[in-house]
Amino acid sequence: MDRPARDEYEPLAGVDNYAGHEGDVLEASLVLDRHDVPFSRIEYGIFAFLGLSMLWAWNMFLAAAPYFASRFAADAWVSSNFQSAILTLSTLPNLTTILILAHSQHTASYPFRISLALITNSVLFALLTCSTQLFLDASPRAYLAFLLTIVACSAWATGLIQNGAFAFAGSFRRPEYMQALMAGQGVAGVVPAIAQVVAVVLFPPNSDSAVSSASPAARGGQTSAFLYFLAAVVVSVVALLAILPLFRRHRRIVEGRMAECMTESLTSVDDAERAARKVTSLRHLFRKLHWLALGVALTFATTMFFPVFTAKIRSVQEDKGLLFRPEVFVPLGFFFWNLGDLAGRMATILPISLSHRPRLLFLLSVLRVVQLPLYLLCNVGGRGAVVPSDFFYLFVVQLTFGLTNGWLGSSFMIASGDWVDEGEREATGGFMGLFLVVGLTTGSLLSFTLSSL
Repeated sequence: MDRPARDEYEPLAGVDNYAGHEGDVLEASLVLDRHDVPFSRIEYGIFAFLGLSMLWAWNMFLAAAPYFASRFAADAWVSSNFQSAILTLSTLPNLTTILILAHSQHTASYPFRISLALITNSVLFALLTCSTQLFLDASPRAYLAFLLTIVACSAWATGLIQNGAFAFAGSFRRPEYMQALMAGQGVAGVVPAIAQVVAVVLFPPNSDSAVSSASPAARGGQTSAFLYFLAAVVVSVVALLAILPLFRRHRRIVEGRMAECMTESLTSVDDAERAARKVTSLRHLFRKLHWLALGVALTFATTMFFPVFTAKIRSVQEDKGLLFRPEVFVPLGFFFWNLGDLAGRMATILPISLSHRPRLLFLLSVLRVVQLPLYLLCNVGGRGAVVPSDFFYLFVVQLTFGLTNGWLGSSFMIASGDWVDEGEREATGGFMGLFLVVGLTTGSLLSFTLSSL
């Protein structure tokens, strides 16, 4: 790929960049300069919780793999392919939604998109919670159809909140808030895995008494799954309540700008926001951000192989207690990966940064692919491990693979704001979110190649 012209691909900062752009004087006066909005720990925390709710659904579906496997145990084909099917239905509707939303920047109401997504997820998770108590005698394929419908609808909601949250965070012109979203997403991976482990330990499969028509594994997991999915409802509702003060805060900021720059054409907050919003084509953003966009896509495409491996890898000492049984060991594997992912995301707070070296970041995302073969050294499918060590699997493979994902993914997202004009930062948040989902979708489709492992 040829190196772009210097003025197309170098860090930009401040409203001085509007000089020389005809018609942008009003935009420059309305745009919220990052120094006009003081940093707030409370707002940082709200954005972090919003990031947690953004990816809670996706991580919940992954960490609940043992429960789903128990519901599909009677059908060999479903048992082998349900994980890849969940990954695909988690990403294709998500990608479609973000593509559509990316072309409606000017009239976008990002608070509305975020709110609608959280309400939708609350309803979907409530239905999933009820499914652990009702229709337990449904066939594996019938339950798979229900589950994939929930997954697809949740993916649509995730597309709304991803587009809305990244753009909304970008509108505050504080890179710390973008980092807060990424950190919250990391927490969203750790907490569901912990919740699943604790739920199974407190309600082990052989201790539950349920409807006799359900399979033993499904009966054993229904109480823990009920509590686990109910927690997802609580997270979505709390996130919706927590984000409301931030909406009001943003509205007051825009109202203050509107008072300073009132004209006949600016008679509402919505008008002020649209005047400040610089509608930017995806092609224009790609010219500026191609290394970062391609890098974040490759990073998450590579990452999408780990859920399939994690669901299939067994402990090398499975007969030594509940902790090593698949019901606990699988979510434990997700926990260690997400713990590394969270550590990587938080590491971007450190003053060491490669945001000024987008090519180097892209190269690191290419080199990360070599971590995937390490999974083949573990106990895939219980057939034996080349390196017979749970420590090797959890700490060397899972933890480090998550660490590289968290650091690289966050670095790409945070760096993107330094390479565009002030008025393009909202659109940049949505654009980078689009390529993140492109990577997730590509990786989920490729993950079907592992279904026979």
